[in-house]
Amino acid sequence: MVENKIRVALTGNPNVGKTTIFNAITGARQKVGNWPGVTVEKKIGTKAYGGHVLEIVDLPGTYSLTAYSADEVVARDYILEEKPDVVVQVLDSTNLERNLYLSTQLLEIGTNLILALNMSDLAEKRGEGLNAHALEKLPEVSLIKTTAKESKGINELLDAVISKSGSARPSNNKIEYGEKIEEKIRHLERVLAEDETLMARYPSRWLSIKLLEGDENAHSKLTSSKIEAEVKKFLSGLNTEEYEAEMADKRYEFISKLLPEVSKSHVEIMSGSDMIDKVLTNRYLGIPIFLALMWGMFELTFAFATPFMGIIEMFFGLLAEIVTANIDSPWFSSLLADGIIAGAGSVMLFVPNIFILFFLLALLEDSGYLARAAFIMDRLMYAMGIQGKSFIPMLMGFGCSVPAVMATRTLEDRADRLITMMVTPFMSCGARMPVYVLLAGTFFGKQAGSVIFGIYVLGIIVAIVSAKLFRTIIFKGSPSAFIMELPPYHRPSAVNSFKYMMNQGFLYLKRAGTVIAGGVMVIWLLAYFPQGVEYGSAESYIGSLGKLLEPLVAPLGFDWKIAISLIFGFLAKEVVIGSLGTLYGTGADEGMLSSALAADPIFTPAVALGLMVFTLLYVPCIGAVAVIKKESGSWKWMFFAAAYSTAVAWIMAFLTVKMGNIVFA
Repeated sequence: MVENKIRVALTGNPNVGKTTIFNAITGARQKVGNWPGVTVEKKIGTKAYGGHVLEIVDLPGTYSLTAYSADEVVARDYILEEKPDVVVQVLDSTNLERNLYLSTQLLEIGTNLILALNMSDLAEKRGEGLNAHALEKLPEVSLIKTTAKESKGINELLDAVISKSGSARPSNNKIEYGEKIEEKIRHLERVLAEDETLMARYPSRWLSIKLLEGDENAHSKLTSSKIEAEVKKFLSGLNTEEYEAEMADKRYEFISKLLPEVSKSHVEIMSGSDMIDKVLTNRYLGIPIFLALMWGMFELTFAFATPFMGIIEMFFGLLAEIVTANIDSPWFSSLLADGIIAGAGSVMLFVPNIFILFFLLALLEDSGYLARAAFIMDRLMYAMGIQGKSFIPMLMGFGCSVPAVMATRTLEDRADRLITMMVTPFMSCGARMPVYVLLAGTFFGKQAGSVIFGIYVLGIIVAIVSAKLFRTIIFKGSPSAFIMELPPYHRPSAVNSFKYMMNQGFLYLKRAGTVIAGGVMVIWLLAYFPQGVEYGSAESYIGSLGKLLEPLVAPLGFDWKIAISLIFGFLAKEVVIGSLGTLYGTGADEGMLSSALAADPIFTPAVALGLMVFTLLYVPCIGAVAVIKKESGSWKWMFFAAAYSTAVAWIMAFLTVKMGNIVFA
């Protein structure tokens, strides 16, 4: 029944176990999407409990509500404007000081607040016995101890939610900022009170504090208000940065008084996490260990996925054969076999890689290591013009650009996100590997391995140079400061990792699949018509297009067949090989194709190397491009990414062929 519905906002710092609590409460009853207008992930789950239906909204992890990042704006606006019945803040009991800073800001908003002291077992093991009753000195704030990984305290938390939901919103929870600041707050409150519409939406004290802090998002809420000019006039004579710093000091002062009463002991002992970090984040050992772990992860991904990929490939190949053999109409048979089935196969083929990669990444994240990886790489990444967190999406790019681009949503700063989004496709994804293997094996013999390694290194170098270029020309300024709380190490949960894998995997299928299906239809039409010509031949529309484009790639030593193959490669990079097989009449037999390429005078070692470079750098597949559009929220950035990468590919391939002609002459 609607009257029994309770809306609950779940908030907290990153890595405090918020998602684990969300999963423990809602189980599989979750919906994943994006918040309106932004690409921050939105997760909503429901739970029937105690005669009520609880709607749990998992807000983005955030350290504060100062609205510097999209995550902070989303979390704050939801609490302010949607006015959930209860706000549950999940705190890491082993690091209360930093976590309580967010609590002080939630108190200022005036919410029905419950503090879930998560990882309380770890805090007690570290000798930091928690005095839960100390926080109850805060008026109208409830406190529950939880250990989310073991689902301890979850029912108590839900009981508290139900109990809290009927309460009036508190008004006595406030931090005292001293007379000088309080006088300014009172003045602003008096001015704001003249706009009743504004006051119906936002607490006057909270809004006054944010205006005094120079919060741009808070200022935007005054747009078109009759008191906007008066507020601006009042604030124009104040140094808001100074006030912001003073108020932050006051909040920490409040926390420092409260903390000794909450944590019974502050014995400084080296925890297990501290000892592990002595090795894993060591200045000299950190990066080699990290690279070894990543290498192992990719080895596992492809080792486990390869048999499944073979089965999927065989299944779709068999399905296409059955359709071709049993449908008389040539065009309809081709549409199903060469268009729809081949397109679906290209999406499904990489599902095992993506699901396994997400599962392994979830294990690393759940263990607490992934946060360390970003920390380890921060210095190097900062020199490139992006922050340490950017390394995670770029690393994922070696597997598949689609989830890698999606992973940029974890970056708070939009400039960092866009730069990372633009350069991540330069990291050579697994789909390009068949092209390298065929061409390097055909033209470079025993040196094939070294050539392929060089191609991967080239992708990294181009990504680094491009990031620096973007930061220097387009996104001027320094990367945002990298602030990340390193969580204690945990034994990763297979169940949570499995749920994460399923959520992210199906998101890939939904987003990439729908776009690729449309792309397949277009390419099939171009390759099949006009009727009577061989599919994908020079006489087809796609062949005519290849002839039309041939002058553009002729300086690279490429002909119309290569041009067509590269066009098909826009659908998926593996298709480059399939297209060459069709055009050279060898089908899927890579041995015959290798011989045909070696016998073609167009193909020289220099051209083969140039084609590998072009395949590495030119516009990523249609799935990745579509995800760039989704994640950037802009057609402009999607077209820019496609145009920039193709231009870089052309220049680099041109230089490669020219230099290769000299070296291999």
